[in-house]
Amino acid sequence: MTVLFSKKEVVRLVSGFDPGDDGLASKSKDLVLCLLEHGTKPFSARQYWPGHITCTALIFHPREPRVLAIDHHRLKRWLLPGGHVEQEDPSLDMTAAREAEEETRVQLDKKFQTFLAGIDVHGIPPKEQTPYHLHHDLIWSFRAATDKFEITPEAPKVAWVHQDEWDELDLSDSIRRSILRASLRLNGKR
Repeated sequence: MTVLFSKKEVVRLVSGFDPGDDGLASKSKDLVLCLLEHGTKPFSARQYWPGHITCTALIFHPREPRVLAIDHHRLKRWLLPGGHVEQEDPSLDMTAAREAEEETRVQLDKKFQTFLAGIDVHGIPPKEQTPYHLHHDLIWSFRAATDKFEITPEAPKVAWVHQDEWDELDLSDSIRRSILRASLRLNGKR
């Protein structure tokens, strides 16, 4: 797969990510850098060993302290919208934006300066012709232009989620830490 951005650009971007005291994000950062150094096609969804880069959208509500979450159609758990890099994606943050718009029809605030809010490497169960593999996920922060979204086949349930609901939805630690890290940055505390 030929992409519109270079491995070198992505290495620089990932190297600049500060996970703070988040050990999981720090280890994931190291794994992504290793993938970029040694993987032959790190942006291809067909590179199963050692996995491939994916991008996730952490989308803040335009007015309230909430983020957009989806009940993933295949994994059957609450996650942030996101997915695989495609050849026409101009950048990795735009991969996350495209996936979020496809999955939820959310409209993103074009004036908001996106930033890398988290990194999470996690396993994906096998399915039909696809073996078990790793997603080296880059979590990008966005703000929605409106609070509107739509249900789609990929996201049969979508909700604006407040921190009080994280336990009920069993949001993963990496998502929680990414939300907190992004919130601190948006509030000028980091």
